[in-house]
Amino acid sequence: MSAAERAVPDALATLTAYGLAALWLLALTPSGLVAQLAGLCAGAVVAGAAVGSILRRLPRFSTPADRVTLLRAVLIALCAALAAAQLFSGARTDLLLPMLGGAAFLLDGVDGAVARRTGTSSAEGARFDGATDAALVLVLSVAATAVVGPWTLAIGAMYYAFTVAGFFRPHLRATLPPSLTRKAIGACQPFALLVALLPGMPPAAAVAAPALALGLLAFSFARDVVQLESHRRAVLLDAAR
Repeated sequence: MSAAERAVPDALATLTAYGLAALWLLALTPSGLVAQLAGLCAGAVVAGAAVGSILRRLPRFSTPADRVTLLRAVLIALCAALAAAQLFSGARTDLLLPMLGGAAFLLDGVDGAVARRTGTSSAEGARFDGATDAALVLVLSVAATAVVGPWTLAIGAMYYAFTVAGFFRPHLRATLPPSLTRKAIGACQPFALLVALLPGMPPAAAVAAPALALGLLAFSFARDVVQLESHRRAVLLDAAR
């Protein structure tokens, strides 16, 4: 089956896998019907966004690397379902959510390696991978609010705030040069949130890990904004001359 023919079957498989796994997992959680429905809807949003990323492509295609990313999206959607159910029911997180989030975190980078190995790297795949990374951080930051406090939402929201800012200042959507520091700080975010979500974690460590991650993330985004703004001013000065 060609890459173009794989897109719709991969999308359907993703939704089916999420639906069956979510129904099974939520049936195991001590939460009421309302909390379970909230969880199903929250996870469906994540899975639907991932599927939409595949189906919106023109021309439509799905590669082996995309299938790895779709698997990560299913794991993240299950985290979202559990997190929403726990927030509605007031139950504290158990080991299941950080285990699923940890699996999604560890799979990050596998899709890139698969793309390079199969010769199927693409700009669409890179954007899909980045959006999936952002979804993982957002879901974990929401889950961490029940453990640490609502300020962890700033970690998950920063990527989306930067994206929205790009609509008002288009130069912020320019491609930044590769940076190992940016990648390391990005990887630090889900790791720190997973540390906070581990059952039995001392309160000081549960707060310190995401607090440090948030500070590093704010520094990273601020540095990128300054770099993009400086580049824009340099272009405008050159044009004026």
